[in-house]
Amino acid sequence: MVLLAASPPAAPAQSSGVLHVAPLSKQVVKRQEINTVSLRAVLKDGYHVNSHTPSEDYLIPLRLTWEKGLIQPVEIIFPKPRLEKYAFSEKPLSVFTGDFDITTRFRLTAKAIPGPQIVIGQLRYQACNHNSCLPPKTIEVRLPLDIR
Repeated sequence: MVLLAASPPAAPAQSSGVLHVAPLSKQVVKRQEINTVSLRAVLKDGYHVNSHTPSEDYLIPLRLTWEKGLIQPVEIIFPKPRLEKYAFSEKPLSVFTGDFDITTRFRLTAKAIPGPQIVIGQLRYQACNHNSCLPPKTIEVRLPLDIR
């Protein structure tokens, strides 16, 4: 198994203003293995995002998707959400706050030819503070690979 981790800020973070995703450095991955990449998300103080399993149907869940073609996700692992009570909701909400990691375990597809490649992902979320929610946003995530 190869573990891919966020690099130190060599390139600008991918950001929407409230949520930032640390850039990923080029990683060597192998065809026959399950590879792993962890995205580091950083939320601005005072904000939260709904978890991938929101406690209300009307809430927009946190979602990470990858373009089809080079990789086939095996599993996307979110951290354990926190239940927090806010003035605008009668029930506690399932949320993420602060810094957190989202991990994707994936295999390379038959279309993945050896050499440098870029896989594009989409991180969709809705950020809220204690009083209101911002419109949903999507951040593009770039995963540079060196396929062996």
